Amino acid sequence: MSEPLSRDAFVMAVAFNAEGLVPVIAQDHMTNEVLMLAWMNRETLLATLQSGDVTYWSRSRNEVWRKGETSGHTQQLVEAWIDCDGDTLLLKVNQTGPACHTGARACFFRKLR
Repeated sequence: MSEPLSRDAFVMAVAFNAEGLVPVIAQDHMTNEVLMLAWMNRETLLATLQSGDVTYWSRSRNEVWRKGETSGHTQQLVEAWIDCDGDTLLLKVNQTGPACHTGARACFFRKLR
């Protein structure tokens, strides 16, 4: 089941935390592999929805970060989903190159034995 929302309704449904951020899961749209978790604020969410170039908020650098801007490992938005509480986003993306800063395809490559 899915409930289609307009762009405005989608943004209004987001429950940003006290810092004005929301966690975002990036998932490969073809394989459903979870690629990474990052954060967005209202500005980066709007930029992503408008351009299709996935743009995040870097908590460590305290700045806007368009995925792949320096590495070339970009993410193009295919679908945007919001969870039932509005406090987590799922972006289905077309990933170019590795998603992880380590060079791994995805950030989730370590598992508990």
